[in-house]
Amino acid sequence: MKKFILLSLTFIFTQAFLALNASADSAGAGANSTPSVQAERIGVYKCGRQPKQVVFSPDGEYIVMPLLEDDGFDIFSIKEKKIIKRINPPNAKKVGFAEGIFVPSKNAFFVSQMTTATVYEYTYPGFEYKRAIPTNAVWSKIIEWCPQKNMLAVSNWCSNDVSLINYDSGKVITKLRTGKAPRGLYFYDGGKKLLVLSYESGTLEAFDTESFARINKLEIPKASMRHAAPSADGKTVFISDMYYAKVYKFDLESFTITAKFSTFHKPNTIALYKNRYLFISCRGPNNPVDYTRRSPENGKIQVIDTKNMTLLKEIPGGNQPTGLALSPDGTMLCFSNFQDYNIELYKISIDQ
Repeated sequence: MKKFILLSLTFIFTQAFLALNASADSAGAGANSTPSVQAERIGVYKCGRQPKQVVFSPDGEYIVMPLLEDDGFDIFSIKEKKIIKRINPPNAKKVGFAEGIFVPSKNAFFVSQMTTATVYEYTYPGFEYKRAIPTNAVWSKIIEWCPQKNMLAVSNWCSNDVSLINYDSGKVITKLRTGKAPRGLYFYDGGKKLLVLSYESGTLEAFDTESFARINKLEIPKASMRHAAPSADGKTVFISDMYYAKVYKFDLESFTITAKFSTFHKPNTIALYKNRYLFISCRGPNNPVDYTRRSPENGKIQVIDTKNMTLLKEIPGGNQPTGLALSPDGTMLCFSNFQDYNIELYKISIDQ
């Protein structure tokens, strides 16, 4: 009898030990598993010439495409899966429409026109023309909104400055002198500071939005800083560098690069998904004759895990993927193929 009890207890303890180990192994495997990225193409859709950017409307119903070599911006209906309208701002024949931004608190959509150094405001919903706002600069590109200051910032590629514009009056408050060819912008610290990326000087500069003084600067020789994507807490910014084909993880408080990822050729627009996964549109190598011509190799979209700066997935693109955006509900990816005059729409998800 004692022998039977001893054998039974031994069996029970053995099974419990094996179950505990199996549970621990399972938990460990889950903790170390690589996130899985699903990307299912919905379709490819033609648009106007040289779609420079794509941007989802706040309600997720439309995608807007500013056209660099065409007379305005296209509006794509996600429900109808087609372009439903081409909007022609004043001076549309001068082309050069570069970037757009929605500001829901103002029921507004803004689009920049490089060739006239003008920002046009439209209502949203509705896309009704409201006004033209001159930047008093040369070749205006990126537009950034600061709710705390009720102010727009616009980077000016050829005059090497950033226009700060009061929303109510539409007047330029001041222009910040920056490195050559400023591009990406980001307001942080509650709108008290503005980060400016320089494409030709390879600089990251911080400006005080009260005194307008430059308060910090980091320079990387030959770098071509392009786009900034902030984290949810606004303390970290991811930055694309087209010259070195890298994405930097940048800490705003210390003003230092804390991590890097080497991308495919010419990373430009980037977007952060679920505050962890970074989507990167990589344009592909330059044409050896002229970078404005079709690339000898198509580009791609890369998805990285910013937790450890590792590659998770590559999505093939067309010729020179440039604009890139994620839908407000996080279910769709859109990017533009600059030289193919089209956009691609994907259904996306990431399993952690």
